[in-house]
Amino acid sequence: MKISDMTVLNVGASALFALMVTSGCYMDRLTGNYDPIFSSDMLEKDNAILEETGRDEETVQRNTEILKKIAAEDDEVFRINAGDLIEIRVYGHADLTMTTKVSPDGFIGMMFLGQIRVSGMTIREASKTIQDGLEPYVKHPVVGITVQEIASETVTISGACEKPGLYNISDSTRVADVYAMGGGSAVRLFHSVNVDVADLEHSLFVRDGNLIPIDFEKAIAGDPLNNIKVRRGDYIFIAQRLEASVTICGDVKSPQRRLYEQRMGLIETLTDVGWIKETHWSHVILIRNGLTNPKMFKVDVDGILAGRCKNVYLQPNDIVYVPHDNISEYNVFIRKLLPTAQLLYMLTTRLTDKYILD
Repeated sequence: MKISDMTVLNVGASALFALMVTSGCYMDRLTGNYDPIFSSDMLEKDNAILEETGRDEETVQRNTEILKKIAAEDDEVFRINAGDLIEIRVYGHADLTMTTKVSPDGFIGMMFLGQIRVSGMTIREASKTIQDGLEPYVKHPVVGITVQEIASETVTISGACEKPGLYNISDSTRVADVYAMGGGSAVRLFHSVNVDVADLEHSLFVRDGNLIPIDFEKAIAGDPLNNIKVRRGDYIFIAQRLEASVTICGDVKSPQRRLYEQRMGLIETLTDVGWIKETHWSHVILIRNGLTNPKMFKVDVDGILAGRCKNVYLQPNDIVYVPHDNISEYNVFIRKLLPTAQLLYMLTTRLTDKYILD
């Protein structure tokens, strides 16, 4: 069921750009020895940080209400879909009993009826359709359908888990179950030691093109509010904490995600992606702490270029967003940023050699 009435962060799935990571490169970025950037005492007259904002209590409460609403929803009624294996019985007519797989276009073939479309139907609806079709040939037909194998009820988990892929689910499967199906955190050899690389804080849960604001650490620990039931088509991306990068999007000439380097400056980064388009707003928005608990900073780029302000150093996993026009409020910013559809693909696709910095 689409959550169209929820004020979730719409991230749409239309991907525009490829992303990158290679293991073994720029190993100094993994040490945690980064320059600090922002703190409340940095809002000085010669600093480019003009304003700092984050989620207010109203937003936190709204996200909580979203999760409560999901928890209160009725389970979806199972609908037959392509790939499902079903058994059809016509009581008193053993010659009409059959087991068949639903074709990719949603049809099954049956004696007397030929090709019948059953995809998208509930078991009751499919039984009634077949029963009505048999009426001219069988006296008072009674049809029963049993699902032998379900191939259509699946979710995807990708990213920093041991076994990313597509997994079958039941009506009781939850986020923690899917994480377990995926083998939990991936393990990498780092300085001769095996370490878990899953970054649960920056991981994402997407349903119907909407980013659901769950706390993965709480979900995997079994918290009932965050450990929501999954549904067909849900997408879980487990971020990788050893994959330090910076994402640049919005009104720039070449939106992309780049490998993080120590003392990586905002101006240099914008230059590397072809600079800002002429239509941009005068300030740049810098996002930190991921998309489910973001902290935002408004940066005076013109002030940096004019020499009035200091350049800004970036941190791992920062998102640099160049708005098209003025953004004054957090909620307005969220609505403007995420429907651009640049972000989800950029954040959930592994980095490629194409974008490794020289």
